[in-house]
Amino acid sequence: MNNKKKLLLGLMALGLCASMQAQVTERQRPAEWAQLVPGARFMDRFLPMPDGTRATQPVWGTDSVQCRYVDNGIELPDVSFWGGNILQTADGKYHLYVCGWPERSPRGHMFWGNSTVFHAVSDCLHGPFRIQNSVGKGHNPEAFRLDDGRIVVYVIDGYYIADSEDSPVWTYQKFDFDPRDRRIIEGLSNLTFARRPDGSRLMVCRGGGVWISRDGLAPYRQLTSRRVYPDVDGRFEDPVVWRDSLQYHLIVNDWLGRIAFYQRSKDGLHWVTEQGEAYVPGVSFHKDGEVEHWFKYERAKVFQDAQGRAMQMNFAVIDTIKWEDLPGDRHSSKNICIPLNKGLLLNVLNDEPVTPKTKRIEVRIQAEPDFNPQTDVNVESLRFGSYTEVNFGRGCKAVKTRKDGNDLIVVFNGKNSGITADEFAPKLIGRTVSGELLYGYARLPYVDYRPALLSAGKPLYNMEKKLLTVKVENFGLSASQPSEVEVVSEGKTLAKGEVPALAPYGEADVVLQPMAPLASDSIPFEVVIRTGGVEVETVAFK
Repeated sequence: MNNKKKLLLGLMALGLCASMQAQVTERQRPAEWAQLVPGARFMDRFLPMPDGTRATQPVWGTDSVQCRYVDNGIELPDVSFWGGNILQTADGKYHLYVCGWPERSPRGHMFWGNSTVFHAVSDCLHGPFRIQNSVGKGHNPEAFRLDDGRIVVYVIDGYYIADSEDSPVWTYQKFDFDPRDRRIIEGLSNLTFARRPDGSRLMVCRGGGVWISRDGLAPYRQLTSRRVYPDVDGRFEDPVVWRDSLQYHLIVNDWLGRIAFYQRSKDGLHWVTEQGEAYVPGVSFHKDGEVEHWFKYERAKVFQDAQGRAMQMNFAVIDTIKWEDLPGDRHSSKNICIPLNKGLLLNVLNDEPVTPKTKRIEVRIQAEPDFNPQTDVNVESLRFGSYTEVNFGRGCKAVKTRKDGNDLIVVFNGKNSGITADEFAPKLIGRTVSGELLYGYARLPYVDYRPALLSAGKPLYNMEKKLLTVKVENFGLSASQPSEVEVVSEGKTLAKGEVPALAPYGEADVVLQPMAPLASDSIPFEVVIRTGGVEVETVAFK
């Protein structure tokens, strides 16, 4: 190679490096994260990728991904893939709905706006997936099954629906959205969905707003007025939400910082953020320690087991900065599959609420076909309590155990649990006798996991009758208690009234007599709802 060519290649490499650096802003981690123990971070749950086939000759991609399993997920030399999640049918087949476009398209990766959604099938959860047919045009798909068995494949700006996973005909439609006079944060794109226990759907949009549909197709109605994401500096996108038998989970990605955050919720509306990274580049590793160093990990999706636990995560990955992926070059993108430690099934057996004064906490560790807690658990390694304690190696220690059928009951000293009245799912971290990670979240017998969710509409003022009317609705899954609604403007209370008990999806028009006549019906309002003296919603309307 002559010197001129070496110089040109060097300049190209420097340019690519500079472009990559422009796409990454290193986020400073909180100092306390350095003290997190193994099992604290969500990304500690990633397991080695199942053994696959490595290419016998050079394939597309930078040197950092030449070690990859080409049969993991879906990969073709002439198609760039992105997004997608997996559904399983009764025959044991796995169905991946993924979008893609020709790798040699005129704009390379930036041709993504012309994506086609493909239906691909595999006998194995981790692939390889083979394309069976196409669903239609669209990008960033997410598929879910309605309670009547029909399949919905969401894409940006609409969705496809069919009678079954392998249907040859899909009908394109659009969702209806009712923001309920609340600001829509960053528009309605990159939607993600979770089934609620009654078959309704909770949806989180890219901006972090929470919406609910009665059946997944009925209009989605917004409950939030601000994003539910962590209160940190981040360029957030690609949320993924799911619900297991206990609680809701949400992961959102800071694409510029290349760090994702993990949150949990009892009701899908009020979230806690656990410490540590949910995922970062490099979570795709092999049993021998080899790492597939993809530049971007985006559009995370989960595959859930019968209990709703996430047992695999799918990512759209690319080996370079997106606009450096040009037609016919060595760069491209694909979908990969990484197994997850799905966690334990746990129940607290105490009848009374756990407080700092509780002396003993009994926790049932449930046996499963592939797990015998009576022989597999290293009891001395267990720590139990609030995630704020357990994630740092603190919390309660085990003092004794007993057997109950195939399950194991562990009795913890209640000291230092960190469990408060707000706790809905205390955490356990430990090890098996062979040193593998154990973790899980415990159901508390006294917690309502299907609570009422009262939410107010914009107050309407009748100038003639000098009355305010506030529509209050219950978006929760249990009946609400009688509550109080207060209308405030510029820090001053305008009116108060009583909200009757409401059945799930019930509503009431609460008519209020202002303390003084209002000069206009266009003043800013803030509505506060309290139940038992506890504030359950505060929303501002302009």
